[in-house]
Amino acid sequence: MRLIPRSFLARTILMVLVPLVITQVIIADFFFGNHWSRVHNTLARSFSAEITTMMNFIDSGNLPVAQSMARDIGINVSINPKLNRPEENDNKSMVAGRLAKYLETQLNRPANIYIDRGERLVFVDVPTRDNKIATFGTSLYRIYSTSSEVFVIWLIGSILIVSILISPFVILHSRSIRRISNAANRFGRGLDAPGFKPSGSLEIRNAAASMIKMKERIDRYNRTRTDMLNAVSHDLKSPLTRMRLAIETGDATDKALLQDIDRMTEMVNGYLAFARGEMPEVEQATELPATLTRIARDAAPDKKIELDLPDTPVQFYARPMALTRAFSNIIENAARYANKKIKITEHDTDESIEVIIEDDGPGIPDNKKQDALRPFVRLDESRNDKTGGTGLGLSIAKTAIENHGGQIFLEDSPMGGLRVRVVLPIE
Repeated sequence: MRLIPRSFLARTILMVLVPLVITQVIIADFFFGNHWSRVHNTLARSFSAEITTMMNFIDSGNLPVAQSMARDIGINVSINPKLNRPEENDNKSMVAGRLAKYLETQLNRPANIYIDRGERLVFVDVPTRDNKIATFGTSLYRIYSTSSEVFVIWLIGSILIVSILISPFVILHSRSIRRISNAANRFGRGLDAPGFKPSGSLEIRNAAASMIKMKERIDRYNRTRTDMLNAVSHDLKSPLTRMRLAIETGDATDKALLQDIDRMTEMVNGYLAFARGEMPEVEQATELPATLTRIARDAAPDKKIELDLPDTPVQFYARPMALTRAFSNIIENAARYANKKIKITEHDTDESIEVIIEDDGPGIPDNKKQDALRPFVRLDESRNDKTGGTGLGLSIAKTAIENHGGQIFLEDSPMGGLRVRVVLPIE
């Protein structure tokens, strides 16, 4: 038997209502229960004292005085030789039990209490000393307070009011989670979720946005893998075909074959470097200035390097090897095409780190900048990555930067060449 429902909507409503009901029950039992008991004890003791006083007048033969007193306090008194009453009285009921207890103590004689619930009246029959019956009739509210019923109704009503008020918020909350679940289900099957947008509370919006980014990264990963396989097939086919024809025709020479093998090795190394750029790595506390300085000196020993790095850099968590490969590709690309000078600048803020790498080389035309960031795309001879004819250097950097949640931009440099601007978030 399942006691807790499965749906988020039912669990949330249960999570709100169960503590509320338990709290209301505790309040009703400990606070109002004691209050209700004290009020009814006071009412029963007062009414019992009034009946005792009037019975003293009746027993002493002063019936008119007792009747006059009864009229003043709203009680009807009558003396009857005999009454036709039910066999069972209400002395032990919850309403009249306290009154019966006080009457027995104060009158020292039996008293029968009868309640007319339809008319909301209470009758008390007390035997007189001359074997008659004195009947005292009054409103039931003289011994019973209806505030307890009102309080119980209010407790139930407050639970209903709270349920009505929280229902729209819980429904909207659960609807946002249901949308994320449906979108995740479609993403998991390789489908898109058209019209899906982050909605709901801040935490749910962040979860939805993270899932959308994950979907984009998976799609980019799949596209990249497809492009890489296509490029491998295309780029390796030409040298393999040339080598086969040379061997079959007898024109093959050791030098030509070795050149084709070296070219194929260079291509394969480029593809492997690209694949390594997307491999996962444990995040560590990282600072960029030392890494950028070392990469620049190793990549461009014969070029003038201008560094503008902060003295107290921001420390953030990242995958250091992946970032090192990314900046290595960017700086090596700048060193390859720079004429004389390379400039590296880092700007740190509380939310992000911006690294700018510039050179004074030929640059890249505006209509080719986006192609330069795509893997396995050939540029013209003025600015190609020279990795088997396919663009891999900047695309490796772009993949690593985006895996860190950052962005990379290609711009024209004031120095005349290419300006690569990398923005990394600090999380």
